Amino acid sequence: MESQHEERRLTSILAADVVGYSRLMAADESGTLRRLKTHRKELFDPKTAEHHGRVVKLMGDGTLMEFGSVVDAVNFAVDVQRAIAVRNAKTPEDQRIIYRMGINIGDIIVEGDDIYGDGVNVAARLESIAEPGGICISQTVYDQVKNKVDLTFEDLGEKQVKNIPDPIRVYQVDLSQTGTGSVSRKPDVPSPLQSEKPSIAVLPFDNMSGDAEQEFFVDGITEDIITALSKLRWFLVIARNSTFVYKGKAQDIKQIGQELGVRYVLEGSVRKSGNRLRITAQLIDATTGNHIWAERYDREVDDIFELQDEITQSVTAAIEPKLVAAEGVRSQNRSTDDLDAWHLIMRAMALYGRMSIKGSEEAIEILRQAVEKFPDYGPAHSLLAFMLLVSGHVGWIPENDDYDYAADLTQQADELAHRAAELDNEDPWAHLALGYLAFMERRTEKTVAEYMRSIELNPNFATAYGYLGWALVFDGQSDKALEYFRQALRMSPHDPLIAFFYSGTGVAHYYAHRYDEAIEWTGKAIAERPGFTAAHRLHCASLAQAGKTEETRSAVAKLKELQPNISIAWMEQNVPYTSQAMPHFLDGMRKAGIV
Repeated sequence: MESQHEERRLTSILAADVVGYSRLMAADESGTLRRLKTHRKELFDPKTAEHHGRVVKLMGDGTLMEFGSVVDAVNFAVDVQRAIAVRNAKTPEDQRIIYRMGINIGDIIVEGDDIYGDGVNVAARLESIAEPGGICISQTVYDQVKNKVDLTFEDLGEKQVKNIPDPIRVYQVDLSQTGTGSVSRKPDVPSPLQSEKPSIAVLPFDNMSGDAEQEFFVDGITEDIITALSKLRWFLVIARNSTFVYKGKAQDIKQIGQELGVRYVLEGSVRKSGNRLRITAQLIDATTGNHIWAERYDREVDDIFELQDEITQSVTAAIEPKLVAAEGVRSQNRSTDDLDAWHLIMRAMALYGRMSIKGSEEAIEILRQAVEKFPDYGPAHSLLAFMLLVSGHVGWIPENDDYDYAADLTQQADELAHRAAELDNEDPWAHLALGYLAFMERRTEKTVAEYMRSIELNPNFATAYGYLGWALVFDGQSDKALEYFRQALRMSPHDPLIAFFYSGTGVAHYYAHRYDEAIEWTGKAIAERPGFTAAHRLHCASLAQAGKTEETRSAVAKLKELQPNISIAWMEQNVPYTSQAMPHFLDGMRKAGIV
């Protein structure tokens, strides 16, 4: 009998995958498939032919390809990623198709049109390491292309990947630059002091009015935004003297990003017509050219300085959650073992923004790692304290007859919050955590003082305004609380924590006996974050007070599904209404059938 010969060959393998494919399909299945097909027809197919490649197989959101030349493989990947980045700039953020790519040279097994082997597996692992929109290559690929392509590479060091016995040295293609195969080295063991906070430059806003007298206002807007962003502390902000050299010049954002060494650039313009001003602002990822956020503000000019303050506050408050979200995406596909203190914080904040039991548990676990790994890094302590307290308030902690988890978590949060303030008393999040600690202890005056201190340290801290509203409404001060909820919503209308602001607004209406409005706002909170049990509780109480029997019954069933341990006793212990406010809340819950 003849033995069947196994066909093998050495080839260049490219693996590509769509980032967040499941989320895109869940949001818009037909639209996502249509956009995928368009990318393949208009980008992948022509570029594959141009660079002499072959599509081995398509796997839903994944693509496996091979090339006879590794230079062709790299050039294909670069051309496609850059073209998709340009297309995405014109696409709404939640509809963008973003790829990760990995390239390897390896010995493969050929069966018909398909290929197998470690060479393929390594390419797939490299793809999983790449940042969204990025390309990772192996050492063998780098050795072959470093003097043959006009690119710069970043050495990510050796990575241990799943099902591959030996570590792989990984290089990342820098799509923002050209070069001659030069390589930069990423530190193997980052420390909090070495943590690379993302940097942002605010370019001088353009005066589109043709009125030289408006220059002082336009420059004032720019300078105020630089000052306001500097108070966020999450980001390094380039000083005015460095950015104003670009005033009046044609702007290549990628080049400016490279010259200033920044990841993000904010640019804008001001146009005056009569007594009206139109101000536009846009936040751009300087490494890719992608637009992250854009907004337009149309205002009447009554008090020029008041308007300047309002625009500064609106722009700054809107930018912070977008930057945090962008940084969370950058870190989401990397092992927490590889993340420095900064990126652990960003990963946790992105998870917490989901406002679900699972997201909260994962965020807390990551922050525990951050505290253990970086014991002198204040933000890890303040955020962990804050999230532990929120979990207790919302009802995302387990119950055990033999062990009081709530008391234990409160004790942990107490120690963490005070430690955060010791490490950095100027951190707004440290005072937010201390305020929440007082909030859970029903000490309204202390709570308000700490939240006001957070706002004093960062006047554009929308979250602090929202929680200040919660402190007041839980003390029965509805009208005053509504002012702060409106302020939070005005400052950050797309905030990841917006469900908290919606729900708090509902609570304020509930205590003012405006039950229909309470139902509307708590319903908005539930629609935004279906797992947010605090909103479900108020929704039930509001429906019951409004006499909506059938809707109450359905809402209570959903609440019990989300929080099986719900009871009057649990709420008396864990929901921090003061003695002035608790009776009315419990009255609504009893009317809803909770015992």
